[in-house]
Amino acid sequence: MTYRSSWMTADLDIFRETFRRFLSTTLFPRSERWRADKMIDRDAWLALGEMGALCPDIPEEYGGLGGTFAHVAAVIEDLEHELPEMALPVAVHNAIVAQYIMHFGSHEQKQRWLPGLVTGQLVGAIAMTEPGGGSDLRALRTRAGREGNAYVLNGSKTFITNGQIADLIIVAATSDPEQGTRGISLLMLEAEGSDGFRRGRNLDKIGMHASDTSELFFDHTLVPAENLLGGEEGRGFYQMMEMLPKERLAIAVSAVAAMERMVQLTTDYVKDRKAFGKPILEFQNTAFALAERKSEALIARVFLDWCIEKAIMGDLDQVTASVAKYWTTDKQVETADACLQLHGGYGYMSEFEIARRFVDSRVQRIYGGTNEIMKVLIARSL
Repeated sequence: MTYRSSWMTADLDIFRETFRRFLSTTLFPRSERWRADKMIDRDAWLALGEMGALCPDIPEEYGGLGGTFAHVAAVIEDLEHELPEMALPVAVHNAIVAQYIMHFGSHEQKQRWLPGLVTGQLVGAIAMTEPGGGSDLRALRTRAGREGNAYVLNGSKTFITNGQIADLIIVAATSDPEQGTRGISLLMLEAEGSDGFRRGRNLDKIGMHASDTSELFFDHTLVPAENLLGGEEGRGFYQMMEMLPKERLAIAVSAVAAMERMVQLTTDYVKDRKAFGKPILEFQNTAFALAERKSEALIARVFLDWCIEKAIMGDLDQVTASVAKYWTTDKQVETADACLQLHGGYGYMSEFEIARRFVDSRVQRIYGGTNEIMKVLIARSL
């Protein structure tokens, strides 16, 4: 059965063929070291920039390829398939940070930051989550008080992807506590030389070991007033609500690519692995289990492609994105468990790819808004 995504083009085919070869031959050999170091090295970011894999949908006037969300999705899929260690960090950089600047930044802000994000000279992060807040964006306690030509940031963030290496960080803070959600603003923090800004420890996670995840602290940290994203206070909550659907779609893109990879990986394994004198695939339980997983992966792929088409046209709504994020990540976790089981004892060994994918998949149901929050958003549309 051959299936081709409806949003694919001949140009994307050429790009992806070159990109996958580059990932497997140039960057994949470094992945074990990244897992040990709990961080992807700066040279890898620069190499991705040279390949045109960073922010490929950014207009040419700001250094990008001038593509669409199809290019963003293709990069995430290929990373998830060939080098999953990089999928999340690059998705945050491409599908979140660059998108905020592109959609809400002034022309001057775009000129200032987008070219560096495109080349990898700047690595992006977004700091929403706080120690006591979780998925509740209304409960922000980080404060941004205006003092002359600057904002003074005080507070802390946690679980920040790219937090250890990021040069440019979008910080969600309350600029007017009396206004509730209408008092939230987004500030662009340039990390280098920023007094009062401190990176906490690189958090020790059960999975995603190559992706640095950090605590961030702000103690009277000065941010120039011109770094207010969009140039108007109190727009932060609405900016986040507008951009979250694409963030959640990016997570779904990763989830479906992971499902497809795990089914392929496990199919190859059970064809080769023998028990009681015959390949494991010839046992009905094995064949049926993989038939179920292949069916769900294909269903997920068709739905995802429809969502990507909506995103390209600018029609992706919050409910559809929530359905995509919730359902595909739930199925990703189920697929990881079923495929590990079919690997038997070897599936529990860290040197096997399926073991790493098993632990890496679990967080997909948590970030970007927990799947329970997704169900709340979906239920409101009933």
